[in-house]
Parts: sequence; structure tokens; C-alpha cells
Amino acid sequence: MSLLDVQDLSMSFADKKLYDEASFQLNQSDHMGIVGQNGAGKSTLIKIITGKILAVEGSIKWQNNTSIGYLDQYADIPAGTTLQQFLHTAFDDLFEINNQMNQAYAEYAETLNDKLLARAGRFQEQLDARNFYDIETEIDRVISGLGLDSIGLDHVVSEMSGGQRSKIILAKLLLQSPDVILLDEPTNYLDTAHIDWLINYLNSFTGAAMIISHDYDFLEQVTNTICDVSFGKITKYRGSFKKAMRQKEERKESQLKEYEKQQVEIEKAEKFIKKNKAGSKSTMAKSREKMLARMERIDPPSDNVVASFKFPYEDTGSQNALHVEALSVGYNKPLLAPVTFSMSSGEKLVFKGFNGVGKSTLIKSIIGKIEAKGGSSEFSPSAIVNYFNQDLDWENDELTPLETIQELYPTMLPKTIRTRLARAGINAANTMKPMSLLSGGEQTKVKLAILELTPSNFLIMDEPTNHLDDETKNALKRALQNFRGNLILVSHEEGFYDGLADKILNVEALSLKK
Repeated sequence: MSLLDVQDLSMSFADKKLYDEASFQLNQSDHMGIVGQNGAGKSTLIKIITGKILAVEGSIKWQNNTSIGYLDQYADIPAGTTLQQFLHTAFDDLFEINNQMNQAYAEYAETLNDKLLARAGRFQEQLDARNFYDIETEIDRVISGLGLDSIGLDHVVSEMSGGQRSKIILAKLLLQSPDVILLDEPTNYLDTAHIDWLINYLNSFTGAAMIISHDYDFLEQVTNTICDVSFGKITKYRGSFKKAMRQKEERKESQLKEYEKQQVEIEKAEKFIKKNKAGSKSTMAKSREKMLARMERIDPPSDNVVASFKFPYEDTGSQNALHVEALSVGYNKPLLAPVTFSMSSGEKLVFKGFNGVGKSTLIKSIIGKIEAKGGSSEFSPSAIVNYFNQDLDWENDELTPLETIQELYPTMLPKTIRTRLARAGINAANTMKPMSLLSGGEQTKVKLAILELTPSNFLIMDEPTNHLDDETKNALKRALQNFRGNLILVSHEEGFYDGLADKILNVEALSLKK
């Protein structure tokens, strides 16, 4: 049975067409992976089917009464909300039924009206049927599975790290248990153990799912169908991710053969027309001209846009780059045991450890964005630090990438900015689109392009690979390998920092969390 029917979907921004007359269905048993390069239109597709933005053309039809859960990493959460309060909102309808039941019982106690007693009984049945009295147990199960149990249910959401915030939004979605769950890069902030838990959860989930992810190992384990968004088309393949990619490659090879065959036919016809247009065979030449005019041209298989990065290096005359001595970091209380390490010129250091352990807090304390609770960190006097913050926060997200960079560098020519953005893999259409409409991957590329505009000798990068496709990750890794200066990198992807780091600091081993 089809829960979602998408027909003749067309969407474009400026001169960039994302899809043209694309159609597909989401069936009740589908766990669908959505794949494609950054900027292909994956996140836009989710926004269209959830009604957040309107398509240029096409119809989006959900089956009546289908409940939909969407992992929105940018959801507004009221200030002062605790973890427990936020997760309870997943059961707002049940708490409302419970309130109505209590009110009915209270009124019955005053009036002894049997109708009120019967009404309260009906509410009680609804609560029992939906396991209302097991809510706290279910919350404990989900937060434990996602690694949130160590935070504390009374922890205020606004004081959480970006990774922790994303986890609690995912936790709420899973607690709601809708008919369809829509996940946009759900593994970005999860450690291996928590990804394994989510895999088990999804494999036991009886509803339908649509999952955007660049974690292909994850997709291989949780999907049974794939939608590939690329080159203006949405193509649905049955089977696992690996099977889908084999089918895609076979279609690409078949398209190339058909294209080459048609090109030979066109070239042959054009030569005949040119030779015989004015001769005795002119009628045949005109006939072939009409044939070419009616011919439906086959496009050659398109190649992916490949990003390229280069971080300019500013020379330093100092051999000692950074010295951290007994640095104590945290907010209300220290998160880590005092940290001590040194870096000499050109060294590259990776901070590793589970999400929420304090890696970002340590970085922010080293560069002075958060006041340390003790100890010191001292850069070389000639150090020029360039910092990449993992949070996708913009002063004005209604500005385009072009306008954002123009505000930072007013004297830079628009042509130069477009060239820089294009090299980072941002196409012309996305250059002129508000930041709020760009996917996480596209916003990350803009941040990397901005980072390239300032020469430095010390890069500090906090989870720069979140949201990026494999091609862009590889380009970023090459740029960091070629950078002659120092690097402190926070990354949960061992495959990314393998062969890149001179030293690794296991921040998890310093954790004071119980």
C-alpha cells in the first residue's frame, strides 16, 4: 500500500533545476534511503513532502490520517526547557487525555453524574491501550540507546552541545512512533554503539521510513529501497544500497552506449545532409533533416561536481605552536581532568571521544571562547588561528552565500566570490539561494569556502565532515594533508583522520562524567 505518492515533481532555484517531472511512491513496508551529492536536492525533497516549501509543479499525496515524524535539527525549543520536559512533548496528546480524565473524575466526585464516570473510563481505556503508564520506562530506553542517559533528565536543552541537541530531537521523534519517520543525516552526532542501537530500532520499526544519509554502511543495514537524487532526476531502486549503486552504474553504462550510438547516427545524417542538400538527393537530405529535428536526443551520463579546497598558509617563525598546561574546562563544573599537551610547528592533532564528552568545550577553552576553570593555553605569538565551528548558525540566514561573503569581505568582487564558491562545490543556483534553504552539506561547504579566504598557520576544525558527501570529505582530507601549518581536528570518523594525524588525544579518557 502506498503511503506517499509523488507525481511529476519539478523543482528549481534560479537557473538550477533539481528535478524534472520526477515520480515515486513510498510504500508501507519501505525503508527508503535518499542518496545524492550535496546540493542535489535531498533535503529540499523532504521539505517539499512535509509541506515546508512548495514545488514548482507536481502533486504530493499522503494517505489520509498518516502520522509523520520529521527529524528537524533546527527545531525551536523554548528557553529553559529540560530534557524530560522536551521528551514529554512526544506524548502531548496522552497527557491531554490524562488531564481530561482527571477533570472528569473530579467533576464526578462533586456531582456523582454517572456520565462523567463513564467518560473518565473511556479516557482510561485510551491511556491503557497506548501504554501511558509506561512512558517513563520508554523514555529511559530511548535515551539510554542514544547515549543521553548520562546528561540527566533535568538538564536544560539550551545548555547542551549541538550533538546532544540533535540526539534529543531524534529521541523525541522515535518516542512518537509515527507511521512514517523522515530522518536527515541521523548518524551525524552518534557514536558507533548508538548507531548500532538505531540500526536495531529501525530494523524492528514496522512503519515506513525515508532516510537521508552519506553513511553508506548505515544505509546498507537499514534500507530496502533507494531513491537516487542526481542530475535533475529521482530514480527509485529496489534492494539495498549496494544493489542500487550497481543498478545505477549499469544504467549509466547503458545510457552511455545509447548516447554514443545515437551520436554516430547523428554525425552520419549530418554529413549526408551537408553533401546532398543542393544535389539530386536533396529530397532525401530534407527528409533526414526532419528526422533529426524530431529525434529525442539522449543526454550523456553526467559527472558529479567535485569540490576542491586549499587553505592558504601564513608562515610562522616559531617552532613552538601551542602549549596547554593543566587546562580545566566545563560550565558549572569541570567536564575533564586537567589537560596538558604541546604542539610543535606543523603538527596535526586529533581529539577523539564520544559525543558530549567535552571535545568542543576543550577547543573553545583553548581559543578563549569559553573561560577556562583553571590552567592555561598559550599559542605562539606568530600563530594565526582559523576556527571551524560545527554549528550551522548564521547571523542572517536569509542572506545568500554570495551576500554572506560580501558582508565579510566588502572589497572582494562578486565574480571572485562565485569562483571560490564554485571551487567548494556550490553551484550557481545555490550561490543565490538564502542560507536557510541550503542543505547542511551546502552550508558546510560555504563555511569551508569562508575559511579558505583567511591565510593562517593553525587550523582548528570541530567536526567539519558532518553533512558532507564522500567526494567532498575526500577533497577536504587532501587539503588538510597538504596544509603546512598546525591542525587540531575533532572528528568521530576514524576513516577521515586515518593517515592525517600525527598525534591523537583521547578526550574520553579524561572525562569526569559518572
